[in-house]
Amino acid sequence: MDSRRESSETLRNKCAACYRQYNRMDHLVEHMKVNYHSVHEPRCGVCGKHCRSFESLREHLIGPLPKVECARVFAVRGCSICLNIFDSTATVRYHRAACQYTRAAPMPRGSITGRAVALACKMVGGGSDGSVDLCARVCLIGEDENIIFQTYVKPAAPVTNYRYEVTGIRPEYLRDAMPLKAAQRRIQEILCNGEPLWKLRPRSYGRAKILVGHGLDHDLERLGLEYPAFMIRDTAKYPPLLKTSKLSNSLKYLTQTYLGYDIQTGIQDPYEDCVAAMRLYIRMRSQHRRDYNSGSGEAQNNYPAWRQRELERMSPEELLALSASDYYCWCLDY
Repeated sequence: MDSRRESSETLRNKCAACYRQYNRMDHLVEHMKVNYHSVHEPRCGVCGKHCRSFESLREHLIGPLPKVECARVFAVRGCSICLNIFDSTATVRYHRAACQYTRAAPMPRGSITGRAVALACKMVGGGSDGSVDLCARVCLIGEDENIIFQTYVKPAAPVTNYRYEVTGIRPEYLRDAMPLKAAQRRIQEILCNGEPLWKLRPRSYGRAKILVGHGLDHDLERLGLEYPAFMIRDTAKYPPLLKTSKLSNSLKYLTQTYLGYDIQTGIQDPYEDCVAAMRLYIRMRSQHRRDYNSGSGEAQNNYPAWRQRELERMSPEELLALSASDYYCWCLDY
């Protein structure tokens, strides 16, 4: 009976990344063609399994039905914030002091430092029922968390709901606020940093800044701004930060889970949202070594149909070596 079981297992072909098993090699090849496994995926520090997102890895380690051996090791030597495994319990204790952030304190204005700028807005309501979002406050910070630009914005349409319980904005704050057009020009100047917008190209954007934030499509739309997609790092869309259903997590959840502190507990400050998004970006950017050259965001997997027979003779490890990420990993921003 045992020998039959072992014989059956040897006939199965196991993916070197996610460990799914297939009875036929051609099925494994098809699996590799569509899954885009790569070094950029979150991985379990115990068994080495690749996961599509940090939510998947979290379920693997500390979910309702975790991998038993991995969960046992993680409970002793794992960090529940970054999900890494360490050599000893003493190392974990030392690491956690640096891994868990504290709530951001407002910082003074400063010059632009680093390649990235984080942006966040707070919206008041317009329209007859107050449901139309109008930007009334905007903040930009640099990688050092110093404020580059912060202002109340006078919406172009009448405000019918100030949403004070969330925004803390009163009518008098907007009476002499910066006009929306002036705010647009200033933000554009900061982001482009002297580079013509039409000249920006992937991997060749000179002094222009990478734009970081959460739900940036909505913020840019409400500000009436356009910025190249390849210059945007949105924590609401980054695949490793998505739910297992591939839907977005809230910034509040991401901050509590991956930075270790709470935000948006009362009146919301756009500076606090900027800091949370920037910290998440820097943490994700630092996940891998800087010398990785795959994962440009384009389908690069080298699995053409004419190589089918050759592919079926390869080992699972060789197939994995041909695979590449189907999203741009932020570690490539270094």
